[in-house]
Amino acid sequence: MAKQWIIFLLASAGVYTVDQGIKEIFLAGWYWESSCVSLGLVFNKGVAFSMLSFLGPYLKWIQTALLAGLLGYVVYAKHLNRYSFPLGILFGAAIGNVVDRFLHGGVVDYVHWHCGFDFAVFNFADVMIDFAVGWFLIDHFFLKKSENKKGAKL
Repeated sequence: MAKQWIIFLLASAGVYTVDQGIKEIFLAGWYWESSCVSLGLVFNKGVAFSMLSFLGPYLKWIQTALLAGLLGYVVYAKHLNRYSFPLGILFGAAIGNVVDRFLHGGVVDYVHWHCGFDFAVFNFADVMIDFAVGWFLIDHFFLKKSENKKGAKL
């Protein structure tokens, strides 16, 4: 079990560190624009697509409680045994966004796609959250689970 915790903590720390490092570049004022992508600082006061922004300062506490509850469930259900790496990615990214709310009053976003269609502004942590969720979905729907085959009776 110690190996899974190390993988989880290293993945979390790695994603968190990269996320915060990139955000510091934009907090320092860096900006770049092309015909399809703009890279510039935006503070998102809500969650995806600015939903729940009406919760204001309570949102950071709600998200903190949700993360703590999710971590408790992950430990209780022993999901670290199978998913320590993607869970580490997910938690590192989520913690990065929650820390932004405490430090800056909103999530530091900076990638705005506007080529062909106008998409929401997002950041590295958002991409890592999507990556981890995609990992879970692919594992659940497409990968054969040997533990299911062992106990299956026909």
